[in-house]
Amino acid sequence: MAPTKLKILFLCTGNSCRSQMAQGFARSLKADMIESYSAGIEAHGLNEHAVQVMAEAGVDISTQTSNRVNKYTCVTFDYIVTVCGHAYEHCPMFAGDAKVVHAGFDDPPRLAKEAGTEEEALDHYRRVRDEIRTFVEGLPGGLYGCGSRQAASGGGG
Repeated sequence: MAPTKLKILFLCTGNSCRSQMAQGFARSLKADMIESYSAGIEAHGLNEHAVQVMAEAGVDISTQTSNRVNKYTCVTFDYIVTVCGHAYEHCPMFAGDAKVVHAGFDDPPRLAKEAGTEEEALDHYRRVRDEIRTFVEGLPGGLYGCGSRQAASGGGG
């Protein structure tokens, strides 16, 4: 009998960049042990720069979709990993005993606004992509060392 995969939701504000990258790496590197999802408090669409830098790393996220968190209110997650402070502060409640873990990363679109060239902008995305990859490579063990709180049981948001 195959071991049960951990169900992990990567949650961000707009589900356009960081949570998408985390889901892409989880699918690429940890599919044998993690069933990954990504969502946002809002849905901003898939960030084209995130798609580009993930392709450079050999991971295609171009077919992933930007989803609002309410799409998954009926899924029983083991972990909700918030990848930005706003998502951590506004994380809705989910059914079951999901643990909410915060693994914050810088916001590449915000950093890229200060860049003088397209290449400098992409460098911000690449740095954050590499940090997210390192985090995902450490899963599931890395979940236990992050700041966490127990999600309340009950209805979703």
